[in-house]
Amino acid sequence: MKITEVQLETHRLAEMKTFYTETLGLPLVHANARSFIVRAGNSKLKFSQTKTEEPVYHFAFNIPENKIQEAKDWLNGRAALIEKDGKDLFHFEDWNADAVYFLDPAGNIVELIARHTLKNASNAPFSSDSILSISEIGYVVEEDVRLFSEHIKAELNLKLYSGDEKSFSALGDEEGLVIVVPAGRTWYPTNIVAESFKVALM
Repeated sequence: MKITEVQLETHRLAEMKTFYTETLGLPLVHANARSFIVRAGNSKLKFSQTKTEEPVYHFAFNIPENKIQEAKDWLNGRAALIEKDGKDLFHFEDWNADAVYFLDPAGNIVELIARHTLKNASNAPFSSDSILSISEIGYVVEEDVRLFSEHIKAELNLKLYSGDEKSFSALGDEEGLVIVVPAGRTWYPTNIVAESFKVALM
C-alpha cells in the first residue's frame, strides 16, 4: 500500500511548521492560519490546528535501506533521538529493518525506518530528500483491535503484515502500514500511552 497523504491535528501549529519545514527541511506544499502541508518524498503530511486536545501520534517515514546510520547522524542536532535500554538505533529481525525514533515539538513519536527488503538503496548523502514516503500511521482504538483490523483490511483491501490482532496489528506491506493498537498500550520504544485522536489516511 502506498500512503499518499496523512492528515493529523496539532495544538502547536506554528512550532510544528517551523520544525518540519526548517529543522527537517521538508518542502512546504500549502499553509494558512489553520493548517500546513509538507511533502515527504512521495507522500504529503498535513497538520491542522486544534485547541481542544493535545494529540500525540506515531508515524514513520521510509528511508533508503542503506542509510540508517547516516539518518541517525543527520538527526543529531535536529531532534533528540529516543533511547531505550541504552540504545538509540533499533533492529527488527522479523521485519528485516532498522529504525531510529525522535519526538517532534507536539510529542509525536516519529520514526525513520530502513527496510532492507526494499530495493531503494541510495548513493546520495542523507538529507531531507532521502525521506521517501510515509510508511506507517498508527491508529488507536477503544474497541477490539481484531474487529477494527478486519474493517480496515476490508475497506482498504489490505492483508495482515504482522501482529496478533489483539494487542498489535500491522496491516499492509513495506510501502505502507496501518498500525492498529488498543488505547492504553505504550508506543514503542517510549513510555507514551497510546490515545485515540483524529486521523485521515489517503
